[in-house]
Amino acid sequence: MAKAPKMTFVCDDCGQDYPRWQGQCRCGAWNSLVEMKLSASKSSTSRSSVLGYAGGVGGGSKKLSEVESEDAEKRLTQIGELDRVLSGGLTTGSVNIISGDPGAGKTTLLSDLVARMSQSMASLYCTAEESLSQFKNRVNRLKLNYNEDNLYLLSETSVEAIIEELDAKQIKFAVIDSIQAVVTDAANGSPGSPSQVKTAAQAFTQYCKKNNVTMFIIAHVNKNNEIAGPQTLVHIVDALLHIDTNDGQIRTLRANKNRFGDVDTVGIFRMSERGMLSVDNPSEIFLSGSTTDSPGSTITCIRKGNRNLLLEIQCLTTETESEFPQRVCVGLNMNRIKMLTGILRKHTKTKIFHDTFFNIVGGLKIDESETCIDLALVTALLSSLNDFVVPRTTCIMGELSLNGDVRPIDSGVPRVKEAAQHGFTEIFIPFRNYHKTMEGLGAKIIPVKTIHELLELIK
Repeated sequence: MAKAPKMTFVCDDCGQDYPRWQGQCRCGAWNSLVEMKLSASKSSTSRSSVLGYAGGVGGGSKKLSEVESEDAEKRLTQIGELDRVLSGGLTTGSVNIISGDPGAGKTTLLSDLVARMSQSMASLYCTAEESLSQFKNRVNRLKLNYNEDNLYLLSETSVEAIIEELDAKQIKFAVIDSIQAVVTDAANGSPGSPSQVKTAAQAFTQYCKKNNVTMFIIAHVNKNNEIAGPQTLVHIVDALLHIDTNDGQIRTLRANKNRFGDVDTVGIFRMSERGMLSVDNPSEIFLSGSTTDSPGSTITCIRKGNRNLLLEIQCLTTETESEFPQRVCVGLNMNRIKMLTGILRKHTKTKIFHDTFFNIVGGLKIDESETCIDLALVTALLSSLNDFVVPRTTCIMGELSLNGDVRPIDSGVPRVKEAAQHGFTEIFIPFRNYHKTMEGLGAKIIPVKTIHELLELIK
C-alpha cells in the first residue's frame, strides 16, 4: 500500500514552512499558513544529470587544485546601461529576475532585449499575462529590429509545457512573463503561491543550467516594493535586477544580486515612445542646460551605486501669504530640509519666514542616506533668500553636521574628477576630503571646514 504524501504548512507571506499549523508565522503574519503536500523526492540519478547545478557533478569532494576553472561566457546585449548593470553583458546559462512596480518598464525592456538576442540565437518570449497580438502590437509600436526566423512567441502558463517548447525549438534565450502567473504540476496551490513560485523557479533554473539557456524572469512586487512570493526565490536565481520608478520618465536599474559581477552598479534609462532608452551621460539630463545665471540654483555630485551623477538643485523662496510658511520638496526628504533650516537658524542667525520650494532637475529622487547634498541645499536656499547668484561653473558637495561643521563624504576623489570632466572650474568639498591628486584636474579645489567658511566664500 502506497504511503500517503507528507503534509507541510507554508506561509503565504514569506514562504517559511512548518510541520504543523500555528496561528502566527515568524514573519509576524497571522493565519497565513496554508496546508501543502510535499512532492515526492527525486532520485540522486536525476539530480546528477543536471550539469552546472548544485549537486549535479557528483564524484564526492575534491581538492581545490583538482577543480577545473571555467570563466563565465559574457555576451553584450547592445543595451549600454543593461550591460553595465550586468558587469559586461549577459552570462550564458544564467537565470535572472527583473522586478519593479507596474508600469516601470519591465516588459518594454525585455521585449527590446529578446528582439536583439534573436539576431544571433533562437529566442522565445513566453507571456502568461497577455495575448500574442498584444505583444506583436508592442513590437510594432516600439519598431524593434528582430530576426523573424529566430524569434518565437508563446502564450502559456504551464511550466512543463514551457520547458517542452524550449526543448523542441532549441531555445537559447528565453523570457518568462511572469513567475507569479505560471503553474507547475509538481506543487500545490494557486498561481503566485509560495510553493508554486519556488518550484517553478527551481524547474526553470535546472533546465537552463542543464541546457545552457539564458533566461529572464519577470517578478511582481508587493506594496513594500519587494518581490512578491517566498524569499527563497531570490536565492535560487543568479541575478536579481530591480527597476526604480521616479516621478518623471527616468528609470534606474540596479542589481541587488549578481553571482557573475558587481551589485553596486546602477543603470539609467529614459522611458519614451520608443521604449527604454539607455542614458549614457545621465548628468546631461539632471542639469537643466540653462545658460542664464539665476539665484536659487546650485550643482552638486551624488553617487548612485558606483556611479557619480551631477545634478542641479533649485530653490525658490517667496513671501508667505499665510500665517505658517510652506515647505515643499520634490525629490528630497522633508526631514532633512527641516534639519538644515534649523542649522542655519542656530549657527548663522538666518530667519526664514518665507514659503520655500525645493526641486531636483530631471525628476530624480534622492535617497535619505545621500547626505553629500547638504551644502548644495543650504547654498541654494541662501542664494534665493538673499538674491545672489552661484556661478554655473561651481560644484558644491559636503555633509553638514548639527554643530555647523562640514563632514567628509565617501568617494570624494571620484566625485571631484566627475565634476572636473564636465568643465566645472570651482569645486567646494569638505576639508577632510581634500587630496593632492585633485589639483591636477584643471579645477580650483576649495576645502571647507564649517558653514561659516562656506558663507564667506560663496558671497
